[in-house]
Amino acid sequence: MLRLPRTPRAARRTGAALLAAAALTLAACSSDAGGTGGSAPADAGGEDTSLQDVLDAGELVVGTEGTYRPFSYHEDGSGDLVGFDVDVARAVGEELGVEVRFEETQWDAIFAGLEAGRFDAIANQVSITPEREESYTFSEPYTYSRGVVVVRADDSSIASFEDLSGTTTAQSLTSNWYTLAQESGAQVEAVEGWAQAVELLRQGRVDATINDELTWLDYAQTDDATDLKVAAETEDQSRSAVALAGGATALGDAIDEALAALAADGTLAEISQTYFGADVTVP
Repeated sequence: MLRLPRTPRAARRTGAALLAAAALTLAACSSDAGGTGGSAPADAGGEDTSLQDVLDAGELVVGTEGTYRPFSYHEDGSGDLVGFDVDVARAVGEELGVEVRFEETQWDAIFAGLEAGRFDAIANQVSITPEREESYTFSEPYTYSRGVVVVRADDSSIASFEDLSGTTTAQSLTSNWYTLAQESGAQVEAVEGWAQAVELLRQGRVDATINDELTWLDYAQTDDATDLKVAAETEDQSRSAVALAGGATALGDAIDEALAALAADGTLAEISQTYFGADVTVP
């Protein structure tokens, strides 16, 4: 498991004290911290108590899947909970001066759990979208990713999305990459996922596959990908962030400050290099 650099304890206590003081200014009172986990963004008077609730409880409760490699998963299937998002969340908790407790749940139920107060935040590669921003509070992004076209290393015929016209790509029919391949003029060979797409590509049965950059980087980090290469990438980037309940502005601001500190001291880059061999925490 990645060992994160630690700030001296005195500095941690000072930081926690400053956060507590700021939270007291924002909130006239706080909710009971003795529940099962998760903070209420506002009390009956409309005050934002999200940060004070976490500080009073001494822990940040984080919802995550636990089955989403390399972001949130168990080593060897049953070992400790690890992953890119797990390590980022633990580092944020250390900056806040609180423990981090993970609540594992299926993706389909993760936002319902946040709304029900089962946890304070979600760290599970949650993409920022206009629809989600209407209902939830988001931290600043800690992951940036593009779509990439992966081809065989000896193939020089594809260097852009326009070059996909008339080719065959391997895509999952339920992914947005399937739509992009079709829009680029490619014929699509349906596959169940990344592993099958790569196998068809290596066999020469398809010319390319489009997928998320993080999927490619994770694969290249853990498998021999010397016979493959990235031929093109999208201009647009997806952004993933910590998701919080709507109105949890105080906690969101504190997490933003924590992420900024972790970026400044190189912790985010170190975590990213461990899982992806590249820094995906910057645009």
